[in-house]
Amino acid sequence: MKTGTLLTTNRLLIRSWEDTEADRAFFHRVNSEEKMLEFFPFRRSREEADDVFDLMRARGQEIGFGWAVAEDRDTGAPLGFTGLAAIRDEEVIGAGVEIGWRYVPEAWGKGLASEAARALLAHGFDDLGLDRIVAFAVTRNQPSIAVMRRIGMRPRPELDFDHPAVPDTMPHLKRHAFYEMFPADPRP
Repeated sequence: MKTGTLLTTNRLLIRSWEDTEADRAFFHRVNSEEKMLEFFPFRRSREEADDVFDLMRARGQEIGFGWAVAEDRDTGAPLGFTGLAAIRDEEVIGAGVEIGWRYVPEAWGKGLASEAARALLAHGFDDLGLDRIVAFAVTRNQPSIAVMRRIGMRPRPELDFDHPAVPDTMPHLKRHAFYEMFPADPRP
């Protein structure tokens, strides 16, 4: 998401991460809470999360867009980690921009990830002029893959890959399904 942008949906406010204790604490939660990380290989300590937070914000400032936080529009409570960001593993996935999401368990099953993702796709294609947006998830991560399908992304099974950041000792998390979308594709 473009740095400094505020996106509004029916139920969410999506904004850039700020260097506040509240944002740092929430970032740590989405990077350490076991229930949210079933399909991720690493859990981060607060110190590790703070280091990643600083790198993520610096990268977003440098390139002009990046990951964001989704908040409940009525209460301001943080609900998820989401956004558009430059792909880091270009040698495996190729250059481009990915869309992603990770929501707290109390927000699951309410369509919030799809709601935010639709707004982010429109922002990426209409405001940022992106020519392609991709998403990927562990092949067993059916909730995330369902979001990809719901927002109109197309599977590209020939581009499925073994994620280089996942240790070989975790083969159940290694294989990732690859999806993509182009500006002219229908947006449900």
